Amino acid sequence: MKFIASSSALSSRLQAISKVLSPKNALPVLDNFLFDIQDNRLTVTASDAETTMVTTMDLIESDKSGVFAISAKNMLDAFKEISEQPVTIEVNEQSMAVRIDYQNGSFNFVALPGDEYPTMKPMDKPTGSLSISPAALLKGISSTVFASADDELRPVMNGVVLDITGKDLTFVASDAHKLVRLTNTAFHGDNMEPDSHYMLILRKKPINVLKSILGREEGDAHFIFDENRAIIQLGDYKISTLLIEGRFPNYQAVIPQNNPYTIWVDRLSILNALKRVSICSDQSNGLVRLDIRDNQMTISAQNSDFSTSAQEAVSCQYGDAALLIGFKAQFLIDIMSNIVTQDVVIKLADPAHAGLIMPSENDENEDLLMLLMPMMIKA
Repeated sequence: MKFIASSSALSSRLQAISKVLSPKNALPVLDNFLFDIQDNRLTVTASDAETTMVTTMDLIESDKSGVFAISAKNMLDAFKEISEQPVTIEVNEQSMAVRIDYQNGSFNFVALPGDEYPTMKPMDKPTGSLSISPAALLKGISSTVFASADDELRPVMNGVVLDITGKDLTFVASDAHKLVRLTNTAFHGDNMEPDSHYMLILRKKPINVLKSILGREEGDAHFIFDENRAIIQLGDYKISTLLIEGRFPNYQAVIPQNNPYTIWVDRLSILNALKRVSICSDQSNGLVRLDIRDNQMTISAQNSDFSTSAQEAVSCQYGDAALLIGFKAQFLIDIMSNIVTQDVVIKLADPAHAGLIMPSENDENEDLLMLLMPMMIKA
């Protein structure tokens, strides 16, 4: 079996699907890519058993159909060093020896029979589907995934929720200290009644894989899903992933409906001040204090163990009663880093209740809201 492919086209696809691979696989064959040649078209698969990613590309030439598995590391390392040119890959189907010929050189590897590799199974009875533009999907997962947890005891918090109805699509992530909710009214489940409801919890690995390809693929991303799995088709890529099992908490119930005090502040001004002042925060808790009064926010931190402290004043729009509230600096920095507008709006009630942070204006059909729990300030 012999085929010829573009080195750069093949390399870019191998790099993309390699993000699915795990450094420690229960099945040794999953350290490999699966190559499947049919009708002058190549399909390459990578899997870690929970998430499987497939990509397809046209070949310059092929002499017959065939399937084989080959070391992912060898292929990635080899093609990373080959400039754009046609490469010829020949597989001896008896010995499974693989020879890769390129301009002025060659590689020799050993493959495995393709029938040992687990492949992506079709979904027999999907319960729902969704089509969304790459830009909207990228905005949804990029705006929320940073707020997800790494909690072995509560795995439902370790991903991004897609809350799908017949009227809108909401992305949600939370680690119980912060929560991000982005609702997009331009997208909704396909052929769903307005009061229908599906909730998917996507794992971080397929989310990060999606982020890496969304910027360069054209056409909508198509989801089909059932209770256990989602399959996502995007251009020449297809991802099948197990969903996180369990029930996500009622996120709407924790969002305060009446935070009476509203502060408008330049996002970069508060972000840069937080980065500077937090250097002197107590390393055990990362606490920073926000003292807000008379159109000024004073950000302060101190570390009594090392006798260090810092404070910085930032101009803001606020004329109500003076407020003093504490937050974990890194959480506040993360939130400010994941909003893109020039100004942000902060809505507070008192030092014991969650604060709401949102952009000064949302994109059309979008509503982005971020919640952060405060920290107790010792007298």
